[in-house]
Amino acid sequence: MNARPEAIGEDVRTGRGGRAQPGGGGVHRLTAHARAANGLRPDLALIADWIEPGSRVLDLGCGDGELLDFLQREKRCHGYGVEIDDTQVLACARRGVDVIQQNIEAGLGMFAGTRFDVVVLSMAIQATHRTERVLREMSQVGREGIVSFPNFGHWYHAWSILKGRMPVSREMPYQWYDTPNLHLSTLRDFEDFLAHLGLAVRARTCLADGRPVRLLPALRSTQAIYRFGVPGPAEPAADRGRLERGVA
Repeated sequence: MNARPEAIGEDVRTGRGGRAQPGGGGVHRLTAHARAANGLRPDLALIADWIEPGSRVLDLGCGDGELLDFLQREKRCHGYGVEIDDTQVLACARRGVDVIQQNIEAGLGMFAGTRFDVVVLSMAIQATHRTERVLREMSQVGREGIVSFPNFGHWYHAWSILKGRMPVSREMPYQWYDTPNLHLSTLRDFEDFLAHLGLAVRARTCLADGRPVRLLPALRSTQAIYRFGVPGPAEPAADRGRLERGVA
């Protein structure tokens, strides 16, 4: 199995990295301990790879705009970021990323007349209060959604609890008394949640230390990334058997 996930020590900023704010925008996205060849964090590089050139993208809790900046420059995508933190909004503006300062839990009504190809919520869902509403609205304004989150089912978390301690890891670098994380999820929990919402999983990748995990991902991965959407006529809602065989 993988070694113990690194504990506190990463720069976790509000937005794409530090302390999560339970308002949706400004929820933690881990600072990279490794970078992909394109300069992005491995999870963001995977998300960028899933997004087709020229797509219209909405990035919820976009942090400093790193993902949208890359997509605009390298894949001719366009769209908006939504972020609540003042410092991160300024960082987006400096990058030339169109950003709206808004708490995503206040709703996405401002985009009611707009249709995006992809709506992204990266390392943020665990800090939302109205999680079901956020996912439903993502599927209403976007053709597809992409969500990433820390996998609470990782073996180290179970081991920590058996020892009588709440887990502290790279993806969840907080003590029990100051954590912004409200809804911790395993892979199976999230797949059941998507099925409950009537959404179909189009792809799933699980990571540990920035690398894909294919063997026993529910126990060995520290981070999960899902692509999903409203199913077509011949497309079932979240199919766990297919996921266990691996979709990528």
